[in-house]
Amino acid sequence: MFKDRTEAGKMLADKLSPVLSGNNICLLAVPRGGVVVAAPLAQQLNSSLGVLVTRKIGHPLNPEVAIGAVMPDGSAVLDQYTLERFSIGQTELQQMIQSQYSEIKRRMLAYTGSDQPPEVTNRTAVIIDDGIATGYTIQAAVQWIKTLNPAKIIIAVPVAPPEVIETLESQVDKIICPFQPEAFGAVGMYYEEFSQTEDEEVLAILHELNHPRM
Repeated sequence: MFKDRTEAGKMLADKLSPVLSGNNICLLAVPRGGVVVAAPLAQQLNSSLGVLVTRKIGHPLNPEVAIGAVMPDGSAVLDQYTLERFSIGQTELQQMIQSQYSEIKRRMLAYTGSDQPPEVTNRTAVIIDDGIATGYTIQAAVQWIKTLNPAKIIIAVPVAPPEVIETLESQVDKIICPFQPEAFGAVGMYYEEFSQTEDEEVLAILHELNHPRM
């Protein structure tokens, strides 16, 4: 169990730094909690930190059930089996996609001042989050990142189920995940302190890393 996201990030930094040394890297944290985890790595590498904002599309009657995910360019990856099983119509689905895309643009503008995707072409894209549960959204993110032609894709998370890691391994170049419990539960179970990260903390971290004092 990790004390908090910062401790988890320091552990990841120790494991990732040797792998990334000398690479043309683009660190992409998944807000909000992933930004806190990524901060120690960015500091250790003396690197700027970008964000990868994706949004899960939750079932209208149960938001915890993912029926897809929306990417930073507004495209969506959908679980067709679940859509058909619950008879979700196209009009309702498009409304949900547009709602999540609007939130993505809001967060991108708030965090970076731009709603444009990060520049990862011919760079090693490192996706960092505070943990993975089902893996659905991050698989969609990887699928989207590949359209930007990175040199490599690396996923770095403190904790995730082993079966999800096994699925993701075939989709990326490398995964760093030090803790892979069999009976997983939820990401927050593996942190002593796992309170919600607010926008203000995200903005403070990004400003400190991307606009260092001279």
